[in-house]
Amino acid sequence: MRLSTAFRYEQSIANLQQRQQDLSTAQMQLTSGKRVNAASDDPTAAARAERALASIARANADQRAVQASRNAMSLAESGLGNAVDLMQTARETIVAAGNGTYSQSEREALTAKLREIRKQMVSVANQPDGGGGYVFGGKGSTSAPFTDTAGVVSFNGTPGQVLAASTEEVNLTMNGEAIWMNITRDLGGGVTESFSAFTALDNAIADLETGTNVSGAVTTGLARLDRVLGQFQTARSQAGEMLNRLDGIESRLADSKLASQTEKSNAEDLDMVEAISQFQNKQTGYEAALQSYASIQKMSLFQYIS
Repeated sequence: MRLSTAFRYEQSIANLQQRQQDLSTAQMQLTSGKRVNAASDDPTAAARAERALASIARANADQRAVQASRNAMSLAESGLGNAVDLMQTARETIVAAGNGTYSQSEREALTAKLREIRKQMVSVANQPDGGGGYVFGGKGSTSAPFTDTAGVVSFNGTPGQVLAASTEEVNLTMNGEAIWMNITRDLGGGVTESFSAFTALDNAIADLETGTNVSGAVTTGLARLDRVLGQFQTARSQAGEMLNRLDGIESRLADSKLASQTEKSNAEDLDMVEAISQFQNKQTGYEAALQSYASIQKMSLFQYIS
């Protein structure tokens, strides 16, 4: 009889401990709102949640890259819009300088206006990106990519463009050299002329200041400025296309992130209604085990003899 009582006692203790552990686990799940709080709770679900979490982290990184690209391309599109406006004003100024009734002093006043436009153009070309870089800095520049030294504007950056560290190919800069410096004009007969947006203005200013062959200076100046305008408008369209592309990427990333969050939730989150019901059942089971243990504990040889 003692062996039977000892066995029942051990069984009662084991049952009580198991019920207590089950109740504690259920209570922890209710507190955290998660069915899986450790990998040991459900290794398969934990692995699913981990993969989903990694996917969410990638989506977050890509979203940050998209936002940085959007900021840079917005600045580029706005800056090129300003450059187009400046070139339009320069074009109107050159047309006005061709007026045959204008005196040389009046033309010099117009060339002074062109010099101010050129100065503003350099500022636009050195548009900061707000993050320590430059929108038109190409593949990177620690200082302003365009310098105006002794009346000559030079590009000091690296040709090309910086791409964000992302699974999506998005730009953080534009190729300033290609946009501002490498402009060509077909002169006919297989002959082309190469110049920059700045030299187009420099040459127009110099030709108008001489006062000789004003008509020819105006014609040539307008032809060069039209090529500059075309270059700026093309680059502005490219920035706009990138902004449109970013809208699509952003939408796709949001959908991917939501799907990953749903997968993570499905893998580890708790069904609260079911969990509360299970908790109540386990609480009832624990109380029954406690009562059973109390009954077994009261048993002794003296109680049996009596």
